[in-house]
Amino acid sequence: MQTRLPFEVDERIDPSMITAHAGIPLALELFRASGAADLMNRVASAKRRNRGLSAAESAESLFALWLAGGERCEDMDRLKEDRALGEMLGFSLPSAQAARDFLVGFHQEDLPLLQLGEKSHVPAESELLEGLASVNTHLVSYLQKRSPERVATLDVDATILESHKRSAHPTYDGRRGYQPVLVLWAEQDVVVAEEFRDGNVPAGSGNLRVVQKAMGALPGGVEQVYLRGGSALYEHDLMDWLDEQGIGFAISADMSPQLRAAIETLPEAAWQTDTHERDAARQWAEVAYVPDDGKFQKQTPVKHRYLAIRILKNQGSLFADGSDRRHFAVVTNRDGDGLDILHWQRGKAGTIEHTHDALTNDLAAEALPSQIFGANAAWLRLNVLCHNLISTLERVALPEEFRTVRLKRLRFLLFNTVGKLVKHARETLLRLGDEVTLRLFSNARLKIHFEPLLGE
Repeated sequence: MQTRLPFEVDERIDPSMITAHAGIPLALELFRASGAADLMNRVASAKRRNRGLSAAESAESLFALWLAGGERCEDMDRLKEDRALGEMLGFSLPSAQAARDFLVGFHQEDLPLLQLGEKSHVPAESELLEGLASVNTHLVSYLQKRSPERVATLDVDATILESHKRSAHPTYDGRRGYQPVLVLWAEQDVVVAEEFRDGNVPAGSGNLRVVQKAMGALPGGVEQVYLRGGSALYEHDLMDWLDEQGIGFAISADMSPQLRAAIETLPEAAWQTDTHERDAARQWAEVAYVPDDGKFQKQTPVKHRYLAIRILKNQGSLFADGSDRRHFAVVTNRDGDGLDILHWQRGKAGTIEHTHDALTNDLAAEALPSQIFGANAAWLRLNVLCHNLISTLERVALPEEFRTVRLKRLRFLLFNTVGKLVKHARETLLRLGDEVTLRLFSNARLKIHFEPLLGE
């Protein structure tokens, strides 16, 4: 077989306006059509003079970078060479340094503290960061108007963004980095709130504040709210507040000695089968447990149910510590079948954990650009905004089968499409290479602007 493919590289540069990212402007056009771009220029702009890119144009440049597959600010210098993409967007893409300067503008020194810890604390957000949060709330509201949902299941979880920067702190597992908390609206696949934190801030603190922020960001039309979370949310104040708001929840419970003792004394007949796995059996039981362990005090009447989980290794198979069983528990204020509630609570693994993965691997949340806290907080929030923009595009403008498509496939099918710009009769025309892409692109653009679909 001939090893050299049948072509040679022409050393001349083609001056034609060709882009390898012809689909990216669709997402940015939606950003503008939603009103989010105009809002960003009003509430999240550090500019004092009418020079350079606007706040929305700087944000759109970062969105374009991440949608194309770039990660770091340095990659912007490569994307800047795509003159055709800049022509489609209506502005020249910034340099890497200009992108960094934009992010640093979100930082502010000597802010008051939202949370004070012995060795860690959480600062308040600058006015510009708060403005960026309002842009995200606006985009979520736009999505709800175009594709409404009556139920909001809020999945809350912290994640570690590993970083070797000098300003990063050790996390609970020994890695250095940051540990933000995110709240995902599962039905819409959008993050409604997040809080950027240093790596040494405990995940099990300040979550009532974050959940209240998420509730304030939910748009109209939501009739019922639920919440799912891990043991970091096992906080007395938070669960009391959820009760007061009528929010049904299921949260992993801390395995205190008292709770473990109550579970281990359950009679064998109390345990019911959940699932059988290859080397273990998962069982569950309702346990009559009222906390009185120093962290929670006994309450009358009893407000919450505790659902115990037991994983038994098959005969001859043991866990790493030599035991043949593991115990876990979930606390809930919801009525109904206990097994159904456990399965529902476990469902957050396919939502919020997927979002963490998408932000760090499909986008660029972990490629933090700076030693400066506020710049990194803005980087995460812009990644969240980009994630929500993708979800909005999938639900508002793309065919139904695109609703669960990962970004890397969306790049292949749409964003990283070759296109050629042609000037003709005072118009700029985009020429695409195949009928399928043309139809997808054109129909999506018509949907963004509320016009009838082609072929209907």
